[in-house]
Amino acid sequence: MRKKTGFNILLFVLIMQLFFAISCIKSSKSRNDGVLIKTDQLFSDMSEKEGMHKAFLAFFADSGVMLRDNGYPINGRDQLMEVFSGRPDTGFTLVWKPVFEKIAESGELGYTIGYYTRTVKATGEAGRGTYVTIWEKQKDGKWKFVLDTGTDGLPEKK
Repeated sequence: MRKKTGFNILLFVLIMQLFFAISCIKSSKSRNDGVLIKTDQLFSDMSEKEGMHKAFLAFFADSGVMLRDNGYPINGRDQLMEVFSGRPDTGFTLVWKPVFEKIAESGELGYTIGYYTRTVKATGEAGRGTYVTIWEKQKDGKWKFVLDTGTDGLPEKK
């Protein structure tokens, strides 16, 4: 009978260790909460302060893709630099506000969604829209976007 009691105690201890290990895994995932919102906000802050081109190049993964209205997909850093080289970004400001993030359980991919405003500096005219950005965690631990797209025409708030 003592052997059975000892077995039950051992089983109880093993189950408690399993629960402890699972709780540690979940708590480490919760530490990721907000990391993409923060990264996306830093991306927007850089766009506002240093220009859209510099910000997009800084946060763009080498194999990233951008989808824009009335244009073919922009594939990779080289093509993005080529597109930007013919278009100055000094006449407008592009800022956005991420409002939601989701990170895959693997911790390698995630996405943010939010609202953006593009303001013409000379006139103050603003266009608004929504966006989604898909992020990939790089080997160095930094997040860079692998897909960015948006839609124009968000009405002013009521």
